[in-house]
Amino acid sequence: SGTNSLIAVAVYVLMVIALWRVFTKAGYPGWLAIIPIVNAIYVVKVAGYSGWMTLLYLIPIVNIIFHIIVSIRLGRAFGHGWFFSFVLLVVFWIIGYLIVGFSDDKYRVERI
Repeated sequence: SGTNSLIAVAVYVLMVIALWRVFTKAGYPGWLAIIPIVNAIYVVKVAGYSGWMTLLYLIPIVNIIFHIIVSIRLGRAFGHGWFFSFVLLVVFWIIGYLIVGFSDDKYRVERI
């Protein structure tokens, strides 16, 4: 139980670090990555949708499809193709967000 908690905290810290960089590149304040529900809203905004679309994460099955679409659009906004986005932003998401955050990729809304 203690080990699981430690792993969960480590995953959360890595995700905050990665999202902080992604948000900063996209022109949003990086500290928004610290707040759990707010960071989901801003991931959706970086993907080019309204923050209200985050409510789709509450609907079973729709949330899985919406997450894939958001990930692909977010990857495209940073110049990556659908394969990179699906594999590294959906399946291995910590690695993918760290790559997007710490690479030289530029955020461009018009790519979406």
